[in-house]
Amino acid sequence: MKRFPRIEQYALIGDMQTSALVRDDGSIDWLCLPRFDSPAVLAGLLGTQEHGTWRIAPASTVVSPGSRAAAERRYQGPSLVLESVWHTETGTVRVTDFMPPCDGAPQVIRIVEGSSGTVPVVSALRPRPGYGRVSPWVFDVGGRMAAVAGTDALWLDTSVEQREKDGAIVSSFTVAAGQTVAFVLSWPPSHRAVSEVPDPDAALRATHAFWRNWARQCSYTGPHQEAVVRSLVTLKALTHRASGGMVAAPTTSLPEEIGGARNWDYRYTWLRDASMSVGALLGAGYQEEAQAWRRWLLRAVAGDPERLQIMYGVTGERDLRERVLAWLPGYAGSAPVRTGNGAAGQLQLDVYGEVIEALYLAHQSGLPHCADAAALHRQLIEQLVRRWQEPDEGIWEIRGPRRHFVHSKVMAWVAVDRTVRLAEAGALDLDVAPLVTLRETIHHEVCTKGFDPVRNTFTQSYGSSELDAALLLIPKVGFLPPKDPRVIGTVDAVRRELATDDGLVHRYQTAGRRAGVDGLPGDEGAFVLCAFWLVDALALTGRHTEASALFDRLLDLRTGLGLLAEEYDCTRRRQLGNFPQAFSHIGLVQSARLLEQLAIRPSVAPDEVPAATLTPPSSVARTTGAKHSVGSAGRPALCRF
Repeated sequence: MKRFPRIEQYALIGDMQTSALVRDDGSIDWLCLPRFDSPAVLAGLLGTQEHGTWRIAPASTVVSPGSRAAAERRYQGPSLVLESVWHTETGTVRVTDFMPPCDGAPQVIRIVEGSSGTVPVVSALRPRPGYGRVSPWVFDVGGRMAAVAGTDALWLDTSVEQREKDGAIVSSFTVAAGQTVAFVLSWPPSHRAVSEVPDPDAALRATHAFWRNWARQCSYTGPHQEAVVRSLVTLKALTHRASGGMVAAPTTSLPEEIGGARNWDYRYTWLRDASMSVGALLGAGYQEEAQAWRRWLLRAVAGDPERLQIMYGVTGERDLRERVLAWLPGYAGSAPVRTGNGAAGQLQLDVYGEVIEALYLAHQSGLPHCADAAALHRQLIEQLVRRWQEPDEGIWEIRGPRRHFVHSKVMAWVAVDRTVRLAEAGALDLDVAPLVTLRETIHHEVCTKGFDPVRNTFTQSYGSSELDAALLLIPKVGFLPPKDPRVIGTVDAVRRELATDDGLVHRYQTAGRRAGVDGLPGDEGAFVLCAFWLVDALALTGRHTEASALFDRLLDLRTGLGLLAEEYDCTRRRQLGNFPQAFSHIGLVQSARLLEQLAIRPSVAPDEVPAATLTPPSSVARTTGAKHSVGSAGRPALCRF
């Protein structure tokens, strides 16, 4: 059986249109073009090299016996420019991989540079569009190699000789110290004229400048700056530059259990995940992304908030029908491989809370008022008022019967609470009195129906005995004070029943071969974001030493390049799930900021820190009278484009 590389062996490069995963042996095994959610043209990650790969590496034996991996890998500064170094018996070679941020057709650029001696190198590109199913037409055009299949055209430019061999584009060459050979893979639509041969050195300089200038805006200066900046860069990389949509991860079907069937497509924009990304970015001083997301939200929801979806395509597409790619065996034999996502049609009431929380944080951070967004906000809260008492599928997108999930109701309370706050600040024009009453009603119902007084813990859903890691958010969102006995009891119960010996946290109890509460058989790893929620809950309840120790353990789970997948297998000591995962990096950023805030104000009791203000950054104006903000022509300020 094929030995699959660990997820940790991959690095991310991207241009904010799409991205690629580069293995430590120099092979790009995942690349979707031209967008995150486009069909992969390199899909070896979910199959074999015959499903599409592009490897550039030394042809000679590397110094480490039995290993083809690079001896050293790093990102060059706070960027997505990846550097890999191989030491061979005849010399040392460096490969620099990156995708230049641009508004045009995406490109993957790989620059091979000799550092010492002479090193024979091989480049072998096996393009397989259609998620590895299609063998393209490969031909030479004046030294430029093209691979064409349907709408896809891949052009590979380099200064060394190229040839077609068994459906691959192959180059064999030698580099000496100081010599460089660049490869540029470009994607234009097949019906358009091919672009000019690009300048890889100029593209590298521009890429460095982009990321350097972007990272410079980060306002976090705490003790975990390197980890926070790397996570922020990752979140930026998962943001579609043209639309403002943010994908949950750039991959599909990396399994939550090796050999299992919990394999989902995360290359879409979840309202929840994107809203939380906005909160993390705002907390670090980034407003441009929040403005772009707000415009994306308006376009995606359009004039139809009654049919709000919990996720959309990166430019607002609604049809995300789920299907199985039967020709792909899956990562490490984990089938099925899926595209699309059936959860798009679910009811998840917590989404209203996350979206309205993001709009609230945008106001808190000083983002200019938007009359269009305010109108949408009012429509969303009207929908929530009508629907909050319904059962739903919840944050974890169960595929079993709907339930009255406690977290969903808590986030419904958040939506109402933040709306009241904005209205009282003059940022929303609506009648506050009914919402104040509704806020109290939801709060009372949750505390009555969602709390088990015998065990002194909130439960996953009304009347159930199960627990849910999402309950850890109760103090963070301000639903109850951190020192409330019910909060402390819930934190302790989650640690007791859902935490591993390492302190990591499962979302909820799965049922092995039987279908569990989520309607699915099989198990899964510990959920990385939930462990960061535990860090926050411990810190807020005054257990700062335990919170810091757990945070440090979570930092150790990152790859050598600072990346995190969705889950972690505590038995096999490996990352699981789609990679890199926005949720995990959001958790890292938010926990780092919270620990810093509490460390700066150690004399402040957790109950005295309003939980709702833990995520926004210091703003220039908390209340700006935005209700009366107007545009240059005296009309309410709009933000449609």
